[in-house]
Amino acid sequence: MAELLKDMFNHKSLREAAQVIQSVYEPFQTEAFLETVMDKTWQDLELKARVRKISQGLGKYLPEDYEEALSILNQVIADCPSGFFGIIFPDFVEVYGQNEKDWDLSIAALERYTPYSSAEFAVRPFIIQHEERMMAQMYTWSRHENEHVRRLASEGCRPQLPWGQALNSFKEDPTPILPILEQLKTDPSPYVRKSVANNLNDISKTHPNLVVRIAKDWYGKNEYTDWIVKHGCRTLLKNGNREVLSIFGYHDADSIKVKEFIVEPAVVMLGESLTFSFMVQAEKETKVRLEYGIDYVKANGKRNRKIFQISEITLNENEEKYYTKKHSFADMTTRKHYPGLHTISLIVNGVEKGSQDFKLTCP
Repeated sequence: MAELLKDMFNHKSLREAAQVIQSVYEPFQTEAFLETVMDKTWQDLELKARVRKISQGLGKYLPEDYEEALSILNQVIADCPSGFFGIIFPDFVEVYGQNEKDWDLSIAALERYTPYSSAEFAVRPFIIQHEERMMAQMYTWSRHENEHVRRLASEGCRPQLPWGQALNSFKEDPTPILPILEQLKTDPSPYVRKSVANNLNDISKTHPNLVVRIAKDWYGKNEYTDWIVKHGCRTLLKNGNREVLSIFGYHDADSIKVKEFIVEPAVVMLGESLTFSFMVQAEKETKVRLEYGIDYVKANGKRNRKIFQISEITLNENEEKYYTKKHSFADMTTRKHYPGLHTISLIVNGVEKGSQDFKLTCP
C-alpha cells in the first residue's frame, strides 16, 4: 500500500529538519521539539493537523521575535527534507505572521517559500482578512518570473480549494479572481495552466453562466488557453451543459444511436467489478463525447450520480464503434460503497441514451 502523505512527517524527517535548524540556530532544542510535536496525540492526527502541530512546535523553540525566526527558516528551508515537507514553512507564516506590522515580512516569506512546496493554504487567511490588499498582491504574483509564484496567484484564490479554507466571498462573487486568471490564461507553464483551469472549475460550481461566458470568449484563440477552458469546464461538461458542449462541438446527440447495451452481472459483490458493453453508430459525421453515470447508493439509502468519461471521438457517417468497460466496486479512500439497487446509464453528448439496474451486495 502506498505511504500516506501525512506519514512523510515522521520521527526521521522531523529530526533531520530539527538538526538543520539547530545547525543554524544553536539554542534550538531538537529533543524537546520532537517530544512536543510527536506526543501521544500524533498518531491520530491527519495531514493538516500534523502540519499545524509542527508549526506550533517551531514557534515554541524558535526565537519569539517573528523576524528573527523567519531569518532562521530562510537559511534552512533549502536543506530540510524535500517535497511536500516545504508546506511547513508557509504554515508557520500563517500561524505567526498575520499581524499588521509583519505584513511585508510575511508576504515576502510566502513568495520565498512557495517554490519549495506551496503557500496555497497559507495565503487564504490573508485574503479573508485583507481581501483587496491581498488580491492586489496576488495579481502582482501572477506576473512573477517564477512559475511556482505565478501558480500561487491562482491556486491560492480558488474559491473551493481541496483541504483549504473556503473563500466564501469568492463563492458569492468571484469577479476579484478574474484579472488573475486573465493574466495567466496563456501562461507557458502547464503547472500554472492546470491551476487556472481548476480555479475556473471551482467557479463553475457556483456561477456556471459566468464560466460559460468566459469559455466562449477565450476558446479558439490560443492552444494553451483552449486546454484551460476544456479542463476548467469539466464539471459543466459532466453536468451536460448544452452551451459548453456546443463550444467543443458536442452539440448533436440525435445523430448517434446506442445499440447492444449489455450489463453483467446483474448482482455485483462488493470488491468486484461490473462489466458493460455497447455499440455507438453515427448517422452522419459527428463529434461524440461518451460518458457513463453510476447512481450510487449512499449511507442514508439515497442515491447520488457520478459521471465517468469514456472517450471523445469523431465518427464518420454510418461508422460503428464497439466498447467494453469494467467498473470496480472496491472501496477506496475517496469512495465507500453501500449495498442496494444501483443504476448505470450511458450518456452521449450530454444526453442519456440508456440505463440498466443492478444490485450491489456485501459478502
